[in-house]
Amino acid sequence: MNRWTYTLTILLLSLSSSFNATASTSTSATQYPIVLVHGLFGFDDIWGIDYFYRIPQALQRQGAQVFVANVSPANSSEVRGEQLRSYVQAVLAQTGADKVNLIGHSHGSPTIRYVASVSPEMVASVTSIGGVNWGSNVADFARSAIPVDSAIEWLAQQGFNTLASIIAGISGNSGLPTDTIAAMESLTTAGSVAFNQRYPEGIPAQYCGQGSALADNGVYYFSWSGSGQLTHVFDVSDYPLSLTGLLFNEPNDGLVSSCSSHLGLVIKDNYKMNHLDEVNQTFGLVSWFETNPVTLYRQHLSRLAQLGL
Repeated sequence: MNRWTYTLTILLLSLSSSFNATASTSTSATQYPIVLVHGLFGFDDIWGIDYFYRIPQALQRQGAQVFVANVSPANSSEVRGEQLRSYVQAVLAQTGADKVNLIGHSHGSPTIRYVASVSPEMVASVTSIGGVNWGSNVADFARSAIPVDSAIEWLAQQGFNTLASIIAGISGNSGLPTDTIAAMESLTTAGSVAFNQRYPEGIPAQYCGQGSALADNGVYYFSWSGSGQLTHVFDVSDYPLSLTGLLFNEPNDGLVSSCSSHLGLVIKDNYKMNHLDEVNQTFGLVSWFETNPVTLYRQHLSRLAQLGL
């Protein structure tokens, strides 16, 4: 996609989303169901608290069918991808739909990309939010700090696998396997680059580049992300993210660089949001000086609807 085609495309899509943000819910609902996919150590909901905080309900009020996928809190992109592929098949059987729109946060991005790559006939669109598409410096740091096949690696794996299993159990998904070392390796730069070679759809030709909105497999690809860490003084999660953000020498959301998040048509990569703000956590404590993340999801729903998706 050349610069002028990209500029025209983003302008048309922006105008469409702006129009639909004020349209009635009947014209803002997508043709295909929405499936939301969480990232590392994520969950569908715990004790009634959504990982995508208040986002499924907002999209449902707009008329969409919304599902929150059950995948492992921690495992490789391919393992999580196969779990998601089975989940999507169940959604299609339940709804009678031909396809779904996949929206993934963080490690949810390579997870949904896997499904779109191996089963494009089931996927209308892929949307990456703060996605680890070119690796994370945090994962690189963790991998370098934990020697391969060492006692430290074994202890780390046991501890973090236990945490992942607790998360899965509390959220009602105790049967899902966990492998935190495989998850970490998937999220490193080397692991992500290897993944991109196997599943290249939507990936820009170069780091921090622009991809195509419509890939060769017939699936639409979109992405957006934040580039802040301290965004709300009362959100305690901001402070550890401000520390992990120091591992980067480029704009980032505390866990993923803005450039690493690029996939397909990049809507924006510098919202004043950190990695948790992108899913409206913690409990909606996000910047007062930026578009609310729930609004971004609602606008994107209208964008997909306008494209007939």
